[in-house]
Amino acid sequence: RRQRQMCIRDRDVPLFFSISLAQWSLHKAYFGENINWQALGSDDPSAILQGDIDPIDFAVLARNEFDVSGVEYVNTFYFDKAEDTSYLNELKQRASDHDVESVLIMCDALGNLGDLDESARITAVENHYKWVNAAKYLGCHSIRVNAAGNGTAQEVADAAVDGLGRLAEYGAGEGINIIVENHGGYSSNGEWLTGVMAQVNNEFCGTLPDFGNFCVEWNPEEGCTNMYDRYKGLEELMPYAKGVSAKSHEFDANGNETASDYARMMKIVKDAGYKGFVGIEYEGSELTEFEGIRATKELLEKVGKELS
Repeated sequence: RRQRQMCIRDRDVPLFFSISLAQWSLHKAYFGENINWQALGSDDPSAILQGDIDPIDFAVLARNEFDVSGVEYVNTFYFDKAEDTSYLNELKQRASDHDVESVLIMCDALGNLGDLDESARITAVENHYKWVNAAKYLGCHSIRVNAAGNGTAQEVADAAVDGLGRLAEYGAGEGINIIVENHGGYSSNGEWLTGVMAQVNNEFCGTLPDFGNFCVEWNPEEGCTNMYDRYKGLEELMPYAKGVSAKSHEFDANGNETASDYARMMKIVKDAGYKGFVGIEYEGSELTEFEGIRATKELLEKVGKELS
């Protein structure tokens, strides 16, 4: 009887965070297995959607298939819909009907906010405005952006401070946060990105720490040649975090992610005082996307209950 009572209590332990689903976890289902990666950098990445599911039903799928309470949209699935009020209404209604919170929009293919060319950088900033507006319309708290550019670390940092600062000013006017993910290049260096955050110094500019995106240098022949310590990086980025991305690839026989110690990662998240959404972002190949999402959710729940 005592064991049964303990099991019941364990199931009922409230997590210190909420679980959301990053839409990129389903990118194969949207784009199809033979993804034209080059086209994702085009003027309209959504034009290559060839999968079996419709992005408009993301919130429905998130609730019915995975029972998560938040969704993180990806702009490449809605590239021509940012100003389509009718379409946004449909997205919003589906989320409301299924008691799902629209958390953020991940934004790509809009130009480099750390571009050394001022004109190109300002264009990139302005390209994000409509997504800030869409995020506000949907009830999100943030858009996720990239602090990318070509140049030395200091040159790109200076440019990113300017680009992010300009965009954060616009975001502040709409009540929407501009959050930067460690997403390759200099941004995957925790010390570099926190330095940028400190210089921007705007409460509407923060980070979206990703458990797995800490490769600073990568090439097709060798893969990652310069990997930043993910635990150090997470500790550095969490003070600025307005979201957290639980990246997963492969799992061992015990259901643990093989590249990231989730217990250690989530303890860092908890110790930082974070209590918001943690987004599932599965990118593995051994499990299907649906299986990988479920495996990541189960691991987050298991670790979350232990820490809670």
